[in-house]
Amino acid sequence: MEEHPNAALVRRSLQALTSGDTQGLVDMLDDDVEWHEIGRAEPIRGRSALAERFMGLDGAGFEFSGDLHDVVANDEHTVALVETTAKRDGQSFTYRTAEIMHIRDGKVTARWAFSDDTAAINEFFA
Repeated sequence: MEEHPNAALVRRSLQALTSGDTQGLVDMLDDDVEWHEIGRAEPIRGRSALAERFMGLDGAGFEFSGDLHDVVANDEHTVALVETTAKRDGQSFTYRTAEIMHIRDGKVTARWAFSDDTAAINEFFA
């Protein structure tokens, strides 16, 4: 059975993140995306604002690798179980998230993430 297109989109987004393809990741976002990030009270709104955020992470020297354990998808939503390792300045941090995305017309319109250790994530990315 062929994979749902929204599941394939999530797989491509993780590949873009881990390969440093920031533009490829940004291209998967709706112009009006609402990105809820762990540790932030307010979401990042809009593709251009999120592109700036991603570029800032690249500029800060973060490197990411990830393992997508599973993704389930339908015509409007995806839920992905992801283990990510972030590296910066000789330090490494591994965390697990459930990534929930709303998708419309092949673009991510909203994203939430829930982690196994929010405090540690906030400390590492501070």
